[in-house]
Amino acid sequence: MNKQEFLLALRGALSALPEADIRASLDYYAEIIDDRMEEGIPETEAVASLGAVVAAAEQILLDMPLPKLVKARVKPKRKLRAWEVVLIAVGSPVWFPILLALAVVVLAVYIVLWAVAVSLYAADISIGAGFVAGVAGTVLLFVMGHPASALALLSAGIVCGGLAIFGFFGCNAAAKGIWRLGKLMWRGIKSCFIRKEEE
Repeated sequence: MNKQEFLLALRGALSALPEADIRASLDYYAEIIDDRMEEGIPETEAVASLGAVVAAAEQILLDMPLPKLVKARVKPKRKLRAWEVVLIAVGSPVWFPILLALAVVVLAVYIVLWAVAVSLYAADISIGAGFVAGVAGTVLLFVMGHPASALALLSAGIVCGGLAIFGFFGCNAAAKGIWRLGKLMWRGIKSCFIRKEEE
C-alpha cells in the first residue's frame, strides 16, 4: 500500500467525522510517512510501519474528546423518517431512563475511585499527624518531668512518621493506578461509540 492508498482508506474510515478533523488526521499521517521517507525508508515500508488503517482510525477516534466522538458517531447518515421519530419519542420512557441510569452508574464508579484515593491520602496525613503529636508530646512530657513516658511517645511518633512516609509512596502508587483505571474506563466508553470496521 502506498501513501495515497493509505490516506484514502483512512479518510474512508473516518468519514463520520467533521472534515476539519479528518484533514488534521490525514495531514498528521502524511507528515509521518514523509518523515520516514526522508530517512531513506521506501514508501511502502513507511506506510506498512504505521500498521493497519483500521487500527490507525480506531486510535484517532479513541484520542478524540468524548462529546465530539458521540456527536460524530450518533449523527444519523440520513434524515430520519416520520415513523422513526415517532418510535424514538414513544420509546423514550424506556431507553432514556436506562441511558441516564447507566451514565450515573459510570460517574458514580469514577467518583468512588477518586474517593478511595482521597481517603488513602487522608489516612496517611492522619498518621503523619501522629508523628507531629508524638514529638510535641515528648517535649511536653520532658518539661513535666516524665522522661520514660516522653521516650515512649517519641518512639511512637517516629513509628508514625515512618509509616506516613511509606504510606505516602503507597498512596501515590494507588492514585496512579486509579488514574490509569479511569483512563481505561473512559477509553472503554469511547470504544462503544467506535464501530468496528471489517478489515
